[in-house]
Amino acid sequence: MVISRNQPLLLVEDSPEDRETTTRALRKAGLTLTILSCVSGDDALDLLHQRGKYADTAPVRPAAILLDLNMPGTDGREVLAEIKANEKLRSIPVVVITTSRDERDIHTCYESGCNAYIRKPVDLSAFMRSMQRLTDFWFAEAILP
Repeated sequence: MVISRNQPLLLVEDSPEDRETTTRALRKAGLTLTILSCVSGDDALDLLHQRGKYADTAPVRPAAILLDLNMPGTDGREVLAEIKANEKLRSIPVVVITTSRDERDIHTCYESGCNAYIRKPVDLSAFMRSMQRLTDFWFAEAILP
């Protein structure tokens, strides 16, 4: 069973269906953290930097970030690069979860400092297993900053 922490998980995903499916899969896997959702890269960066609509909110430091790559506007590659270039944010684990099978994306994400790159399985049961393994490792085994 996953031990609850005070820090939330940040899910950055533009697709409402994928956000819902990912949230359900994580909950079924035993994740007890609060899950914050951002619908775009710009929204995620605003949350992390406390600007825009988040300017008057309490600071948020996620335990980890699940990041989609292909989003309109500021995409996941740019979000990842900005997070890992920021001294205050770079220690937050970023797990890229995407449909991209492009080897350049994989290389670019690891070069930018992602902590893991997971391809979204098309099959729902495979996706559920993937989220179970992710939860078991990142939130039950790994020691997070």
